[in-house]
Formats: sequence, structure tokens, C-alpha cells
Amino acid sequence: MNNDTIFALSSGHGKSGVAVIRISGENLSDFAERIVGKFGITPRHAYFVNLTDNANEPIDQCIVTYFAAPHSFTGEDVIEIASHGAPAVIEKIFEFLSANNMRMATPGEFSRRAFYNNKMDLADIDGLAALLDAQTDVQRKSALSSMMGRDSKIYDAWRRDMIEIAAYSAAILDYDADDLPQNIGKTIKTKIKKLYGEIDKSLSRYAAARAVRGGFNIALVGDANVGKSSLFNAILGSNRAIVSSIPGTTRDVVSATLDIDGYLVNLSDTAGLRKNTRNKIEKIGIERTNAEIQNADMVIHVYAEKADKSKTTDNEVVVINKSDLVKTKRNKNAIYVSAKTGDGVNDLLKVIRKKLHKLTDGAENMLVINARTKTLLESARDELKSATNIRGENFDLIAEHVRAAADAIGKILGTITAADVMDATFSQLCLGK
Repeated sequence: MNNDTIFALSSGHGKSGVAVIRISGENLSDFAERIVGKFGITPRHAYFVNLTDNANEPIDQCIVTYFAAPHSFTGEDVIEIASHGAPAVIEKIFEFLSANNMRMATPGEFSRRAFYNNKMDLADIDGLAALLDAQTDVQRKSALSSMMGRDSKIYDAWRRDMIEIAAYSAAILDYDADDLPQNIGKTIKTKIKKLYGEIDKSLSRYAAARAVRGGFNIALVGDANVGKSSLFNAILGSNRAIVSSIPGTTRDVVSATLDIDGYLVNLSDTAGLRKNTRNKIEKIGIERTNAEIQNADMVIHVYAEKADKSKTTDNEVVVINKSDLVKTKRNKNAIYVSAKTGDGVNDLLKVIRKKLHKLTDGAENMLVINARTKTLLESARDELKSATNIRGENFDLIAEHVRAAADAIGKILGTITAADVMDATFSQLCLGK
């Protein structure tokens, strides 16, 4: 880590009432006193300042707060300047800071410094990245818990147990049985199985946890001209998709996001499924529909008048559209709706809500698992599985596998560092973080 003094806009870009510019570096108290115009300023005290540049020309009226190390986000001295949010003001402050031997931070550099100064570990930073992406209340709650150390405590407990198991496994080879806890071999194997089960359970809920963080993918699928686009518009309450009586109107996937009970939902209207079509563009649309089905957390099968599908799974919903034209509603497993009149749409939303809660029950309280942590958790699980498959008293091999599992968890936390692991973590973040 270099010793440059860095700065960045920590608030959103564009015109706004207030912008927050964060500065981090070593020994910034003198600079803070200079821009405040007062000797011996109090850390964490907000000062109203007429900020001027090096030529004493006014830049803006600001609020300046100085945070003395180590009591700051990065663990270094930090200055936060709250200015007006006009782009011209922000640019002028940037010019002023650059003229005082400071440079623009790279994405994630503030968090990288927080990591190096033991203010956060990599699991906390994964939670921060998730929080910055949060669009719904469920996402916010899950990410905030992760950022505040929930995931770190779980990972740290797993790693400490693994280190202890590996140590005892090695000790069995070097010490007499009388010098070790009773039934230590059996205890070791029991603890390995328990750790394996906990990690495997977390990975089994990866899809649900991913849906909480990235959005729940719901695809509307069905034959051409069954009213998928009309139903898509009815669910959204707006005309997003083109509606026509001509079969095959929807040639590509049309998507929209909505908030259902705090869950972010990515709703997709797909091309109608037809076996016999010579239209090359429609064929591409059907291929994309099949890809959406594979990627969907929930599939809504839309039929007209009657449905071929009578039984459904947890991630399926059968809808019979054009209920205003249906005389007898015989299918008890289907939801009858009329996208034209709106009849039954609320019933469909109730079913979607129920399935969302069932599929994601408790997921907001589980580990925030991204692609990086998923790979490392799988590695730890596989090493523990290998350890449980070892028969007899080969505790030297058991120790090796458990140590490897502990190393994988250490990489999640950053206690065992690798440049590519850290780069992948910090690159998730924006400037000012």
C-alpha cells in the first residue's frame, strides 16, 4: 500500500444539493486546520468553512470534518468536505486538492486501506459492496448485517475450529494417547462432519441468497399469442411490452424490475414458444426464451383457455389467461387471470409473494455469497469431504485436508492474502469507497 493522500467523491454523481468529498492519508491535521482556518481543530467536529483555493479565491461554502487516525473509515487521517453538489463546484475542489499533492482514488482504494489497517476484513467488504448495490429493504438488511461483521464471525469460527482440528490431528502422531483428550480421534471426525454440513448447507442456499442480492428472476413463458405481454404489462401496471394479435410479436426478451415485499424481482416477458417457425429472428427469440427458463428462479407458464400442465414445482406457476373467455375453471392448480380486465392479477401476485417467501425464507440472514466466496467455500467443503473419506488412523492426511480448508476460509477473510483475491474484492466498489 502506498502513502499517497487520496480523494474521491463519496456521494452520487450529478447535480445535487450536497456532495461529500472524502480525503484519506497520513498527517492531514495541518491541512484540515488550514482549510478550516483555525489552529487545534477538534476531531469529529463539523466546521462551517468558506473554502478557498491556493490563490485565496473562494470555491464554495462547505462543512469540513476531520477524523484523526485510527478512528476513521480507513484507519488513516480522513477529511470529509460537504459542499454544494454542483458539478462545477466538485471539479473546482478536485483541482484544489490535486494542487496540494493529492490524487484521485482508484475504485475500492478507501476500503483497501481500511482492510490493510484492520478496520474491515474481506467478508465485511463483500457486505459493503452488496449494501451499495441494495435496491430493496431485504437486500439492505442482509448486506448491512454482512458489512457489520455477521459473516466474518461465522467464517472466523469455522476457521478457528479447522485450525484446532488440524492441530489435534497432527498431535495424535506426536503424543501419547494419555496426553491427549479422551476419544480425540472420534471427536475430530465428528467435528469435521459438522463443519462440512454447515458449509454445504450455506452453499445449498446459494441460489436463494443470490436472488436476495441480485434480484429474483421470474420468466413469463408460453406459446405464441397466449397473452404473455399483456400479462407482463398488467403485473407492472404499465405498457412496457408491445401487444398484438399477431403471433410471435415478442421476438426478444423484455425485462423490468419491481419490488415485491422487499424482494427485487427481475420480470421477463419472453418470445412465444413455437416448434415450427421459419423466421430466423423468431428462432433467435425462442433460443433466448429457453436461456431465460434455465436462468429463472421462478417460471410462470401462461396458457390460453386450458393448460397442458396440471402439477407444478416450488418454482413454477401455471396461469390460464383470458379468463373472461373461459366458461368453466376446472384446473384447481392453475390461476385464472384476464390481462385485459385485470381479473385475477392480484391473485397471481399473492401466489408469487408466497413462493418468493418460501424459496427465500431466511436467505436474508444467511452469508452474502458472491462468485469469489462461493468458489472458496466449495474448496473448503471439498477438502473437508476428502478428510471424512479417509479411513483408519491416517490423521496426517486428515490434518492436511483440514488445513487446506482453513486456508480457503482464510482467503475469504483476507487473513491469507493473494493479490488476485483482493483485486477481485475491491474492484466491486466505486470511487469514494
